[in-house]
Amino acid sequence: MESLEFTYIDQAEQLDELIAQLKGEPEVFLDTEADNLHHYATRVCLLQFRVKERNYLVDPLSDLDLSALFESLKEPTLVMHGSDFDLRLLAEMAVLRPTDVFDTMFAAQLLGVSQIGLAALLKEFLDVDHPKDSQKSDWSQRPLTPKMLHYAAGDVEYLPQLKAILHEKLSQLGRLDWHKQKCDRQIEAASNGFGGSDQDAWRISHSQKLSPQGRAALYELWHWREEEAKRIDRPPFKVLHNRLLLELSQAVAEKRYKEALEKLPKGIKRRWADSLADVLEKGAQRDPETLPSRKGGKRQREAPLTQEEVSRQDSLKARRDKISEDLKIEPTLILTRAQMAKIARSSECAVELCLPWQVQLMEL
Repeated sequence: MESLEFTYIDQAEQLDELIAQLKGEPEVFLDTEADNLHHYATRVCLLQFRVKERNYLVDPLSDLDLSALFESLKEPTLVMHGSDFDLRLLAEMAVLRPTDVFDTMFAAQLLGVSQIGLAALLKEFLDVDHPKDSQKSDWSQRPLTPKMLHYAAGDVEYLPQLKAILHEKLSQLGRLDWHKQKCDRQIEAASNGFGGSDQDAWRISHSQKLSPQGRAALYELWHWREEEAKRIDRPPFKVLHNRLLLELSQAVAEKRYKEALEKLPKGIKRRWADSLADVLEKGAQRDPETLPSRKGGKRQREAPLTQEEVSRQDSLKARRDKISEDLKIEPTLILTRAQMAKIARSSECAVELCLPWQVQLMEL
């Protein structure tokens, strides 16, 4: 990828110029960079725009009033790649809910493209090399390096050409409306951002397999990790990965947590051995009956599918897989396993669970 030109915006006068360029534009090509891999609280650290064949990099960490900028993004179609995370960020940052989105990642999925990352699509459709080596950089650092700025500009430089190609291919296959429905659903899903604090957030994936005492230990461990992550301003997974939370909780339940502590990576032991020993002891002593109930009361586990429902699910899967093979797209784009199980229980829920094109395709 050749050297890219861009305007770096951290002054009000420059921002006014961009807002003037955005006025009346039917499409705006947009990406964001955040610091979620490096800090506890996620912030938008850079906004990248491609407008009228020019790249603009807006610094939201500078002393800028961005309200007029976000107001100008409500009407045009926002062309983005993998819009879910970005839309949630913008919903939280600016209560921004766009009218329309064209997601190039969704488009590639509906075309049956196997590699759907932006770099892979740019290479496949435009023969452009877009290095990913700055993807996981700390975007909250200032000043940003020339390499990082170049990478950021590259995220939007070729979006207009990529969007045009994918749009045409979707049109040829009659799947533009499928894409529109999927993007509209994404706008709706992202409109509340990442959601507020959840009292059940400590119930991480697979925690239901733990014994009551194991869950008591997990409760103490998870909350310790949150406080420690806040204290050192790091993402929780960089303090202790979920896998280790579960392993340590299981060790408490089996009364072998001192042994499990000794097997932790040296870096974790060096920094947190004493406090982890204390919190695991606290978890071992905690009465599981004192754990807070689930929001809305205890969740009742659904009964297993009946034989008749299993037969309906198998029939749905066979039909889905045949359609997937014919259309050359991933089966889960048509129906996920969870959707099939719910529809097998009650076909009436299909309209709520699925997009109209999925309902029509599966004749639900």
